[in-house]
Amino acid sequence: MRPATYEPEQIIEAGLALQAEGRNITGFALRNQVGGGNPTRLRQIWDEYQASQSTVVTEPVAELPVEVAEEVKAVSAALSERITQLATELNDKAVRAAERRVAEVTRAAGEQTAQAERELADAAQTV
Repeated sequence: MRPATYEPEQIIEAGLALQAEGRNITGFALRNQVGGGNPTRLRQIWDEYQASQSTVVTEPVAELPVEVAEEVKAVSAALSERITQLATELNDKAVRAAERRVAEVTRAAGEQTAQAERELADAAQTV
């Protein structure tokens, strides 16, 4: 890939000129304005410039009335308490389920061990 002939500053100036003329800014319009270049690259540089120029305007937010703020605080506390309660209940259920699985696996392993010992005893009697 050969090096770029046109600097980003030239491309941005061309885009600003097109904007001042009220024309659509496309890769080919930028190419015609600067006199050459890859339209995709030209448009990419222009898009990056546009993205860097956009600023987020934050509008001032009005404060909540005291009654509403107190209600929000109360509801938030209740919600937090309920979430904690649900998390505790879910953890308890998960622990009980895991303990049941462990007990079942332990029981199955014990049965297999007992079966193997019985078979070994039968084999010893046969021999």
